[in-house]
Amino acid sequence: MSTLFNAVEDMDQGSLEALYEETFKNFEEGTITQGRVVAIQKDKVIVDIGYKSEGMISTNQFLPDELTTLAVGNQVQVYIEQREDAEGNLLLSKEKADKMKIWEELEVAHREDREVEGKVISRIKGGMMVDIGVKAFLPGSQIDLTPVRDLDALVGKTFRFKIIKINHRRSNVVISRRALLEETRDKRRQSTLSTLAEGQLIHGTVKNITDYGAFLDLGGIDGLLHITDISWGRVGHPSDMFSIGDRVEVLLLKYDSESGRISLGLKQKTADPWMEIAVKYPEGSRVTGKVVSLTDYGAFVELEPGVEGLVHVSEMSWTHEIRHPSRVVAVGDVIEAQVLHVDQQGRKISLGMKQTAPNPWDVIQSRYPVGTQIEGKVKSVMDFGAFVGLDEGIDGLIHISDMSWTRHIKHPSELFKKGQRVDAVILRIDKEKERLSLGYKQLTPDPWESTIPSRYHVGGVTTGVVSKVADFGVFVELDGEVEGLIHVSEVAAEGPNSLEEHFHVGQPVTAKIVKVDCEERKIALSVKEYTQDSDHQELEAFHHAQGEADQSIGQVVQGKETADLVDSTKAAPPADPQDA
Repeated sequence: MSTLFNAVEDMDQGSLEALYEETFKNFEEGTITQGRVVAIQKDKVIVDIGYKSEGMISTNQFLPDELTTLAVGNQVQVYIEQREDAEGNLLLSKEKADKMKIWEELEVAHREDREVEGKVISRIKGGMMVDIGVKAFLPGSQIDLTPVRDLDALVGKTFRFKIIKINHRRSNVVISRRALLEETRDKRRQSTLSTLAEGQLIHGTVKNITDYGAFLDLGGIDGLLHITDISWGRVGHPSDMFSIGDRVEVLLLKYDSESGRISLGLKQKTADPWMEIAVKYPEGSRVTGKVVSLTDYGAFVELEPGVEGLVHVSEMSWTHEIRHPSRVVAVGDVIEAQVLHVDQQGRKISLGMKQTAPNPWDVIQSRYPVGTQIEGKVKSVMDFGAFVGLDEGIDGLIHISDMSWTRHIKHPSELFKKGQRVDAVILRIDKEKERLSLGYKQLTPDPWESTIPSRYHVGGVTTGVVSKVADFGVFVELDGEVEGLIHVSEVAAEGPNSLEEHFHVGQPVTAKIVKVDCEERKIALSVKEYTQDSDHQELEAFHHAQGEADQSIGQVVQGKETADLVDSTKAAPPADPQDA
């Protein structure tokens, strides 16, 4: 030590100053150096970096965990902001030193193509902002292999990234998660392709669902599970069977190494249940199944996994017209049905629900022979007739033509209302077509055979009320609801300009009966002949009255002439004989 002191004493003043300056030449502003903690105060940490004075760092630049473990003698990296301030203090920054260190590490990671870890902190225009030690921009196209719909769901999550662009001077860092995923996918793809073989069982994850199938990620490479290869039975839509992210074991059906297409199968893992279907479900047998779907035309019933039968809407009820299967069954119902037909090649089974109950048409045919009078309730009124329900659940139709023997019915609602109790007669029973025809007018005898021929005679005169005016004539309602027709040619001798000008509904009319056709059920009337007959009768009456008047007048005139002659004789003087 004394030797050192002696050496220093031997140095001149200039040499000492040069040596002093040499000790500080490495402490340049804007550089990073190592320092030692010499004191920890409430608002600052004192650090010795070997300079002529210690430096001060605000405690705000230390994380809470760092302050808890910080102790005198600890080594810290610091950034020299200013060698001396106005008071001669050395200004240091741990925060800037940390950032410069991070930038250096990021640049090394970028050069060496290494991964970095970061936390998504916010969503911004065009992508996301990620904290990787410094703020970095993650473009939307670099987030994932496929477009991400909900970017907000990524906020707060931590991922691994690749740095694709860095500029320390501009504090600009662009990162990519997609590049990392593509590398991983390519590695998995190569590994998967090296082990693929047709006929092997492999696991895949459902990544996309379409109308025609589901795409499975087999490990860096996608395979298609077509909808026809999902189940031996009917599949309405692949989404009924799978959800995104499902893990599925499938059979590799075909692999085209040139195009890279892979076909997968799920149903091929089990034997085809349709091979022995005709033996297992013979026609006429009773089966039990669960309703799995409904359509407008029927219900599909699952008899066993992969085997479904169709109950057509027409095979659901003997007695009711079913407009939609939902009125009878619902998805999930367990029903009993009868096998009607099996098409093994077409993979179709026809089922019937109504066949499990007795056919009421057998009862109707034996219980109600044609001509039987029945009583029922009007179920509905249509333009062409009224449906009447029998106790057995079968509806019969009273056609509009079978409602009245004589009356012209414009609409069945003139006679029947829904819910009304009515009597009717069985006219026809068609078991094959399941139709029952009823008659209402048949409750009474046919007046065209009983009373009309005796009440209405050709040449007779009748009176009625106009019920309808048509282009070709006028319909007149007579007694007993019988209608007669005055043809346009029988209205007047000179012919009317317009029937509506002379006739209106409800107007009383008197006419002559010119024809009665019981077979055609028609009565022809004539106003013209009635008028002509009336005029002829009046003329005859006038002539008759005129003849009696002439005879009386002649007698009066003859008597008056005689009287006048007598009077004139009496009044004249006697004649001169000479004049005589």
